[in-house]
Amino acid sequence: MSKVVIGLDIGTTKIACFVGRKNEHGKIEILAMGSSESLGVIRGIVANIEKTVLSIQAAVEAAQESMDERYEVTLHSVNVGIAGQHIKSLQHRGIHTRNQVVNEISQMDIDALVEDMYKLVMQPGEEIITVIPQEYIVDNEQGIKDPIGHAGVRLEANFHIITGNVGAVLNINKCVQKAGLEVKDIILEPIASAESVLSEEEKEAGVVLVDIGGGTTDIAIFHDGIIRHTAVIPFGGNVITDDIKEGCMIMKRQAEMLKRKFGSALASESSENEVVCIPGLRGKEPKEITLRNLANIIQSRMEEIIELVHYEIRNSGYEKKLIGGIVVTGGGAEMKHMTQLFEYVTGMDTRIGYPTEHLANNNKIENLTSPMYSTGIGLVLKGFEKDETTEAVSKKESNAVKTHSKKSRGSFFDKIIATSKEWFTEED
Repeated sequence: MSKVVIGLDIGTTKIACFVGRKNEHGKIEILAMGSSESLGVIRGIVANIEKTVLSIQAAVEAAQESMDERYEVTLHSVNVGIAGQHIKSLQHRGIHTRNQVVNEISQMDIDALVEDMYKLVMQPGEEIITVIPQEYIVDNEQGIKDPIGHAGVRLEANFHIITGNVGAVLNINKCVQKAGLEVKDIILEPIASAESVLSEEEKEAGVVLVDIGGGTTDIAIFHDGIIRHTAVIPFGGNVITDDIKEGCMIMKRQAEMLKRKFGSALASESSENEVVCIPGLRGKEPKEITLRNLANIIQSRMEEIIELVHYEIRNSGYEKKLIGGIVVTGGGAEMKHMTQLFEYVTGMDTRIGYPTEHLANNNKIENLTSPMYSTGIGLVLKGFEKDETTEAVSKKESNAVKTHSKKSRGSFFDKIIATSKEWFTEED
């Protein structure tokens, strides 16, 4: 059997585990999928370790049970997604002066340049999670996407650097290890989601990925095939549920049901005459709620979230260069009239992103193509990509991929894994 990769999406509303392999056509087959309610995560950050561990174990067990009997796979090493309000990004330029001018630029030169980025001084409690080279400059010659093989003395690069809270990363590692698993890699969730729903043409043309989860809304902006901007907005589907709960004076579970079954992002598309009846508490009369009022509550909060998204797009400096418009994914993308509201507020073309871009057609798991699974499937895709990158680097191939992962994550990732293992062992 071919190699399998496991993705673990630790979200605010759900924890989902995906097991995938590549078929002979290079497409991804999802062999198993399991999900459970997320009980210990708030806005992408672990708030209760024990509850999160139980939720992870439940998702992994569900995935193991759904595995086809033909495939005997023990779920052990996983690629984990990370998000949350603590995630930040910045742009920086690095310079590496080569000693051996005669030799061509090699992967070792690029690795040295990337490693230097991990030495940047961050705010207390923050560390660099990922360093992504954007484009290179060799002896003042700009716009080089792959410098390997070029001759030159001065190698420069523009970098997109993603930082996060050390404690938040340690807590994710601790939860995964207490659940009996090993963290293979930590991947930023909007980058994983982009991998599953965006085409290479869209990334080249310029596109905004908006992943509306339960606790956060993640943003990733691509242009010329390169990631240019990432951001995390600390609002998602859960605040809409809370607004419905408060506005209609009903239970939270009833508010969530209303949002999923009858919710619309555009009040003008809902009828004032249509009414939903909610059972009252013991001894109380049932409560009647018009769909127009429900949509008004949803639209008010969604407009606020979309305005924040639009601010990040303007702040990136790429607003006028995004031919591909906006692609909305995540559980929040399933709400009716979501694309129309995005287009109305931002003035940009919008579509819903389904995680089918690299999936094989013979996947038999129900609802696998739902936008809510974009991150989990993307984690599997990024796992394969990173494995191929590592193999390419070790073989010194000339077409090595530029997104540096396990090797170039360097000291910070190794330190986090080592520290969390130490922490975990001490408690035992």
